[in-house]
Amino acid sequence: MWMTIFRGVMAGLVVVGVTELADRSPRMGALLLTLPLVSMLAFIMAWTKHSDMAMIAILAKETLVLVPLGLVFFLPLAFYDRVGLSFWSAFLAGVILAGVSIALWFRFGPRIA
Repeated sequence: MWMTIFRGVMAGLVVVGVTELADRSPRMGALLLTLPLVSMLAFIMAWTKHSDMAMIAILAKETLVLVPLGLVFFLPLAFYDRVGLSFWSAFLAGVILAGVSIALWFRFGPRIA
């Protein structure tokens, strides 16, 4: 129970940190966002809970595939002005693009584990 609360607090701190830093410098906020802090914490938490290196390796391999597939989320946000989107429409379009990309991988991609 306490580890679940700890994980939630750590994830919240990353979000708040990125938001605060992006207010001062969008580039530095993006840098903090690109650091795999949540992934690192997830690996540490998974290791302390299970001590199963094979499971950690599978998690790492799946992450290596899914992170690039999720990057399409940023396209509508990055190019909102060229396609005439508001924040929420660009955000929704990004969620849809990432969702479709990842769903296609789950449906047609090889199973790593």
